[in-house]
Amino acid sequence: MSQDDLTPERNTAPAGVPATATRAARPPARSSGTLALALLLALIALVGTAYVAWRQWQVLHLDARTLRVTAGLEQRVNTLEHNLSGATGQNNLLSQRLNDADQVNRSLREELLSQDQRVRDLEEAVGRLSEKTLSGQDAMRLDETEALLRMGAERYTLFHDAQSAAQAFALAEQTLAGVNDNAFNGVRQSIDAEHEALLKSQPADRQQLLDNMAQLRNALPELALKPLDQPVTGNDSGVWARIRHALYSVVQIQRDNGAPIDIADARIAREMVALDLAQAQAALIAWDNAACSAALKRADAGLAAQFDLQSPPVQQAREQLATLGNQLKPAIPVTLGGALAELRNLRAVHALKPAAESTAAPAPAGNKP
Repeated sequence: MSQDDLTPERNTAPAGVPATATRAARPPARSSGTLALALLLALIALVGTAYVAWRQWQVLHLDARTLRVTAGLEQRVNTLEHNLSGATGQNNLLSQRLNDADQVNRSLREELLSQDQRVRDLEEAVGRLSEKTLSGQDAMRLDETEALLRMGAERYTLFHDAQSAAQAFALAEQTLAGVNDNAFNGVRQSIDAEHEALLKSQPADRQQLLDNMAQLRNALPELALKPLDQPVTGNDSGVWARIRHALYSVVQIQRDNGAPIDIADARIAREMVALDLAQAQAALIAWDNAACSAALKRADAGLAAQFDLQSPPVQQAREQLATLGNQLKPAIPVTLGGALAELRNLRAVHALKPAAESTAAPAPAGNKP
């Protein structure tokens, strides 16, 4: 609306001209202002309508989107409620299972406590039984040790078998080592000392001596004998020696027993020496060094009398016999029995200890008022 529309109409007619005539002359200007005002109002109305329509469209669009979001949220909420209800059921089930497990654990704990008590009782019983078993085993080992010491001493006394006696003493020392009592350590040292003395008393290995004698017996068939039926050569050069030498080429005296002389004499000579060697082996097995030495000397004499002394095998055989004779030296005497006596004394002392304790135990009870 313009300023002209708001300003009151003034009488601008010239003097002498009536007002009606003036008003009739100005109608076009007023109609244009009204049209402009109408257009402005129409434009404002159109803009307002458009704005209202846009807001309504935006509101409708937002409402549809909100509905979709609300529907999605509602679906999610339903899903969450369903899951929550399932989780609640699972929680209830888990709680029930936990309660059941708690009850089972309590029962198992009670059973475990009872089993623990039973195990303790069983351990105590096994401990008492093991003590009795150990005491019985110790007694058995002491008996075995005493028997081995006695057997070794008797073997050495009767047969002078130092090797077997040493083996018996070694077994006795091993058996006594299994006894769970330090009081018998001194007995073990005594047994060890006697064992060492028995080992040192052996001059040579008797098995090696027996093997050497067996080799000599096997080598006898290969040794050369002296030539048979030869004139005996002596140092005398008298008349009778000349006569015997002259007659030997004319007259010869021979034995005839159905076999050639050389074969019979060779067999007898070898059998005699083999028999002496067999006697030496038997005497060595019987721990009779004197008889073994005498048999070896007889075998050496047989080799010197019947076999060819110029043959190297015969000389080697005689050297072996001399070596065997030198090895048969008298054994160093060993005094046994000290360890056995010490063991018996300790066993007697240990046997008296329980009796003394049993008699001394009731004494305090008798002093009670």
